[in-house]
Amino acid sequence: MSDRSDRSDRSDRSDRSGRSDRSGRLFPLHGGYRKLRSFQVAQLVYDCTVLFCRRFIPRNSRTYDQMVQAARSGVQNIAEGSMASATSKKMELKLTGVARASLEELLLDYEDFLRQHGLRIWDKNSPEALAVRERFRSDGSDASDGSGRPDRSDRSDRSDDSYGINTASPEEAANTMICLINQASYLLGRQLQRLEENFLKQGGFTERLYRERKRRLFDASERSAGSDGSDRSD
Repeated sequence: MSDRSDRSDRSDRSDRSGRSDRSGRLFPLHGGYRKLRSFQVAQLVYDCTVLFCRRFIPRNSRTYDQMVQAARSGVQNIAEGSMASATSKKMELKLTGVARASLEELLLDYEDFLRQHGLRIWDKNSPEALAVRERFRSDGSDASDGSGRPDRSDRSDRSDDSYGINTASPEEAANTMICLINQASYLLGRQLQRLEENFLKQGGFTERLYRERKRRLFDASERSAGSDGSDRSD
């Protein structure tokens, strides 16, 4: 528990340090990824995938490792991209895209599982899929991926199996995971769009560095000119 708290503290410190961008420093708002909805839902997908694989995938199979690693990659790349954004918006865009691609790989694994076991893949408008999405919305996970939301990574009221993966049938469990992955992918898609728009409007770290150096050189030149004028008047 203390280790999780320590990580959360570090993330919060990174978030606070980023606010200095508004006071003229070079480093923009960064970190604080635990407040991102995309991160929280990807983390839920990771936790539930571990439960699913323990129940339905042979532990010594390659598929087990691939599914768990793909789910983990979704989480880790969101976090890494958020931290890297301090000095590279391009890297943040790249890693967020990698996170989404990892979840797409995981989605295919769940679809393969259902097809190869002769199980039904729910239509997105089926009563079962709609019920999962309704539960998702009621949990507050359908919101935008803005970083102003509270950190829910340490919620004591959320069970480790809030979507019943431990007790569901293979068909129910796999289809539920497909629904959750689609929601995570949707959030990441919106996040990528927002990052692209911000990058085009504000530029990256190199551009900010150039503008800041230019501004400081101009200020120094102005101070020097003012000092020379004062000397001549004397």
